[in-house]
Amino acid sequence: MAEAATKRYVVVTGANKGIGLEICRQLASKEVVVVLTARDEKRGLEALHKLKESSGISDHVVFHQLDVADHASVSALADFIKTQFGKLDILLKLISDSPRIVNVSSIIGKLEYVSNDWAKGVLSDADNLTEERIDEVLQQYLKDY
Repeated sequence: MAEAATKRYVVVTGANKGIGLEICRQLASKEVVVVLTARDEKRGLEALHKLKESSGISDHVVFHQLDVADHASVSALADFIKTQFGKLDILLKLISDSPRIVNVSSIIGKLEYVSNDWAKGVLSDADNLTEERIDEVLQQYLKDY
């Protein structure tokens, strides 16, 4: 677990396409261990395969099925995180009307929602959303983290 103390672990919900998939790619390229989640297992595994085709990040992305409306599914993810990593640094919740970054002091600890209006504004502006803008949000997120 000494390695776990120095690595950062992030869960990205609803990450099988679009912004979520790109966020996973960007975080993994920074050597953050990313748990890509999706409600549909087939779509999630397809997204994982796409990311693993990208050079250098295959060791930094794993998939776990997650339906946030299903308590058993949420519990299964929590057990997976505890068993595989021993901790969770960030939960990035993208599967709602308003994306939020959740700081997690420990996997069992209290979840505290931190709203980021600037990032939300950038990510909601679909007409002007580019890979560069997503990267800008991620760089700010990593700086804040």
